[in-house]
Amino acid sequence: MTDSVATTPVRSGPPPAVAAPAGRAPRKPGAARAWATRAPLMPALIFLILVTQLPFVATLVISLFDWNSLKPDERKFTGLSNYTSAASDEALRESILTTVLLTATVVIVSVVLGLLLALLMDRKFRGRGLVRTMLIAPFLLVPVASALLWKHALYNPEYGLFNGVLSWVGELFGVDRPPQPDWISDMPMFAVEASLVWQWTPFMMLILLAGLQSRPLEMIEAARLDGAGNWQIFRFLTLPHLRRYLELGTLLGSIYIVQNFDAVFTITRGGLDTANLPYTIYETFYNAHEYGKASAAGVLVVIGTIVIATFALRVVSSLFREEVSRA
Repeated sequence: MTDSVATTPVRSGPPPAVAAPAGRAPRKPGAARAWATRAPLMPALIFLILVTQLPFVATLVISLFDWNSLKPDERKFTGLSNYTSAASDEALRESILTTVLLTATVVIVSVVLGLLLALLMDRKFRGRGLVRTMLIAPFLLVPVASALLWKHALYNPEYGLFNGVLSWVGELFGVDRPPQPDWISDMPMFAVEASLVWQWTPFMMLILLAGLQSRPLEMIEAARLDGAGNWQIFRFLTLPHLRRYLELGTLLGSIYIVQNFDAVFTITRGGLDTANLPYTIYETFYNAHEYGKASAAGVLVVIGTIVIATFALRVVSSLFREEVSRA
């Protein structure tokens, strides 16, 4: 006689979901944890909105009004007329050309010098750490202090370092009256560009040095074994690898130098055809007291900066993707 044994069937797969209590929506398992990690960031986010977005909204609203502080009773809503006036203003158009010229010159020269210094700092030599620290120092200075240093310690025609060096060289070669130029008056745009190049070259050097130190050394060693020289390695391996870093340095430098106000205001006070867009907006706001027109010009600058920043963020994200894929 055979006894039949009842067996309980074994169910495979995930356990059955527990029904949520009546009247309560089912909660996702990671929702509470996600909010717990985001909560400490909320004060910083609120502070960022208060100090950046609210002033921009106020500027956007003011740009829609014909608002002169000397005539507060005549303030009225004019729509987009301030933008039309700002776009047709001859002084503003000249300042845009000056801004483009200043930004292009400073960025190109800074990138080239930064690349040369990065190639030098990528080599091993005694005292490299000290040299790196000294090269980075100009970028750590306050922009106004940097501009004052160039205006008084270097450019001054009476006691400046540049004219002192010219006098010393003239005495060395027996020249009775060596040239003593007034650097700011004779070459104002060059005076502003030189101070900005000195300040921003270390920034470019740091970005490109990071790119040089992330090169795949195996490919370089293989190229050397195949008989490639230093120039061939630089041209066919190093430069293609640095393309993203060059783009990033150019875009970030353009964002900051387009908005530069300190050097122009401190060195030339916007005179001698050196008034860039931020300085022209300053003149419109504080001297002409045209709040609406100055706000409209400021909004146009912000829009242009956002366009450049969008490309910069794309380059940064592509660099991150490349690093993650390489790792």
